[in-house]
Formats: sequence, structure tokens, C-alpha cells
Amino acid sequence: MSERVHLTLDRVALLELDDPPLNLVTGPLLAELDAALAALEDAPPGDVRAVVLTGRGERAFSVGSNVKEFQAHRDSPSGGRERFELEARIAQRLAALPMPTIAAIEGDALGGGLELALCCDLRVASERAKLGLPEVRLAVTPSTGGTQRLPRLVGTARAKELLLTGRVIDATEAERIGLVNEVVPAGMAVARATAIGAEIAERGPLAVRAVKTLVDGALDRPLAAGHAAEVEASLRIFATDDLLEGARSFVEKRPPRYHGR
Repeated sequence: MSERVHLTLDRVALLELDDPPLNLVTGPLLAELDAALAALEDAPPGDVRAVVLTGRGERAFSVGSNVKEFQAHRDSPSGGRERFELEARIAQRLAALPMPTIAAIEGDALGGGLELALCCDLRVASERAKLGLPEVRLAVTPSTGGTQRLPRLVGTARAKELLLTGRVIDATEAERIGLVNEVVPAGMAVARATAIGAEIAERGPLAVRAVKTLVDGALDRPLAAGHAAEVEASLRIFATDDLLEGARSFVEKRPPRYHGR
């Protein structure tokens, strides 16, 4: 049986969906993705400092679920609940990874595929990429966080426009509305995402993880509570060896050597 997900562990880990040409989000792919996420969760901060998520092949990052499976899910004893809850759990697991994640979108990211990209902290898209949540065109709704994460990223009005029409947009428009961080020439999405990951990997890994956690929680709590969380995070970081290394390297005018402790 061929593997549908590949994980290469490194300071900038590479997580690849490998079921071309469309990298469909099927049950087997979800199971392998779940296992890869477990491995990343267990990686020490000094070992894996960023993750690039991409889909193999030029045609698609991922176009989401296999429409041919809809009938089987609908007719299952749970009416599809089991599958929806599995997808939601894995998406949340991806979003909650402690290290920063960068989606490298070389081909189309549609439906559940775009929802996986939305779980990442940053998104780099090739100029040939197309992005959208076209579920309403098939009389279904997003089920992997699209209606929740997209408004937080591009604003309510823009999100409703895309979700209610099912319109698919190009990479240039996606960058304009804030759906992707950067558009790069065709064939360069993984290289650029990896370069961003490498830049992040040079920073203090414990501080980077703390910043990600603080930003992720910012919209769900009052400003005063968020500020209090910042203070507690700062106290934790001040007690680490990395903090001392950062200060020493600055004074000594040399690159820091962080170890994630």
C-alpha cells in the first residue's frame, strides 16, 4: 500500500500530502496525517522549529474530499458524523501544533484542502494556484473549520462573499484580501515556504512557540487577559537557557545557538 503522507523531520520539517493528481482528503490520507501530526507533537522544540505543509504534484495542494464518497458517508449509521468529527479533530490538531506551520500552495487548494491550509500559521501560494471553498455549489457546507477560520483571517464580509458564492479566486486576489501571505513564481512555493521556516528556525524556539500560542488565543479573550498571558509567558521564557543565550549572543555580536531549553 502506497503512503499518502510523508513526513521529513528536520529543523524545518516537510509534511507532504502524496495522492496526486488531486491529493484528495480520503480516510487513508487522514489516518496517515493524524500519525504524522502525532510525531510532530512529540518533537522537542530544539529539533523541529517549523513545518512546511504541501501537496505533491503541480495540479493541487489538495482539492478536499472525494465527492464520490458523499453517498457512502450519508448512508452510514452516523449519517456522516463520524467522518466530519474525524476531519475536525485532525484539522484542530494541525492548527494546535506547537511550532509554526507554513502551507506551500503550489496548485489548487479547494474545499477541505484550503481548510487544511487555513489551519497553518502562514500561507505561500504559487502564482498558478486557485483557492476557494466551493462547497455550496454541491449543496454541502464546509466541515473542517472553513466558516470559522476564514472570517478570522479575511474578515466577515469577505469570508461570506467567498463562502456564499463558492467562488474560486486566483493567488493574486488571495494575497490582496489576506488569505495568503505571499505569491511566488510557479514552482517556488515549497522553496519560499522553507526559506521562511528557516528564518523562523534561527529564532529562539521556546519564544517562537510562546508567541504562536499567545496570538492564537488573542481573539478568544479580553485584552487584559491576553496581556496577563503575555506576562506569564515572559516569566517562563526568562527562566530558560535560551533567554541567556540570546542576551549573550547579542552582547558578543555573534549568531545565537538556541537549544530549546
